[in-house]
Amino acid sequence: MNAPAIRVDTASPVPPYEQIRAQLATLITTGRLREEERLPTVRQLAADLGLAAGTVARAYRELETASLIRTRRGAGTRVAPLPTPARTPTAAQLAELASRFVAEARSLGADRETVQQAVRDALHD
Repeated sequence: MNAPAIRVDTASPVPPYEQIRAQLATLITTGRLREEERLPTVRQLAADLGLAAGTVARAYRELETASLIRTRRGAGTRVAPLPTPARTPTAAQLAELASRFVAEARSLGADRETVQQAVRDALHD
């Protein structure tokens, strides 16, 4: 994985597995981690982050359930092809996604204006 490092804030109210899941999901869905790119093993990422392997394993399981990654014996864990959207996201889906983003940004100490600017910047990419 040649992508930006995953960071876990142990003081955050967001559980570590969710922080890992959310960061990897964002890297995958934005294309910063490309299809078939290999991810670190559960043990390696856990060691890198100073966490229990079960924490990383849970994040990986949830990413597999969401069809964002796939694990195969001998081939490791790799980014799965992104599914083609079958429909336009609903307002409720976007609201839930926005709420998760705001909660994560606030757990990092971002204020309202900083969060809003980050969204504006992302929309202009």
